Amino acid sequence: MAGQIRAVCFPLFRFHLHDWLAIIFLLGMEALLLVIHPFKRYIGEPMIDDYKFPFNNNTIPVAAVPVIALVIPLIFIIGYYIRNRDLRDLHYGFLGLLFAVLITAVLTDAIKDAVGRPRPDFFWRCFPDGIPLYTTKTREVMCTGDKADIREGYKSFPSGHTSWSFAGLGYLSLYLAGKICAFDRQGRVAKLIIVVVPLLGATLVGISRVDDYWHHWQDVFAGAIIGTLCSTWFFFFSFCA
Repeated sequence: MAGQIRAVCFPLFRFHLHDWLAIIFLLGMEALLLVIHPFKRYIGEPMIDDYKFPFNNNTIPVAAVPVIALVIPLIFIIGYYIRNRDLRDLHYGFLGLLFAVLITAVLTDAIKDAVGRPRPDFFWRCFPDGIPLYTTKTREVMCTGDKADIREGYKSFPSGHTSWSFAGLGYLSLYLAGKICAFDRQGRVAKLIIVVVPLLGATLVGISRVDDYWHHWQDVFAGAIIGTLCSTWFFFFSFCA
């Protein structure tokens, strides 16, 4: 068994060495984007009323997002390997998942930093005491809140929770569809339900972002598109190229 694993893994790793180096590069890019300050978009006195939604806690914590996008799909990929002992499927499944999620993450955070759209709860991030202050000449907000909260308040578009969820769970949906032959034209609705469940989970994540007033609906819609496109592209690139 060990000899068989070495015979398959080492050639695969050597062949895809550049891909794994690209994964490391994407991790570095994502780390850099997370520390870059987003564009500080002008918010004037007449505009501030649009951002007075409550400043709530996240229904789905930030720490749960990698679990949803990476760990859950990986459990199914590993489960398929345990059952079928297909190392190539394990390698391509994991590599494709990483690319789908990391490309999504880089695109999402790059756009966030460039756009600088205020979150719906920006007023309370800017003025925790509820007393607004404005510059004399341009009537631009002069925030008195926590710097980290204010900085995060300029990262509304697109939704990272949503894009990550659709990248990981969208990939899982396609992976399951392939393994159970969901589109074999035999009319088995149960197979389609299995395929739809991950997408429903990603959709509920997106809805929670609007319900928590952390995002506008357009942010969630854009995040879903980014995640879906990346998951679809890298799934077919990994298994159909």
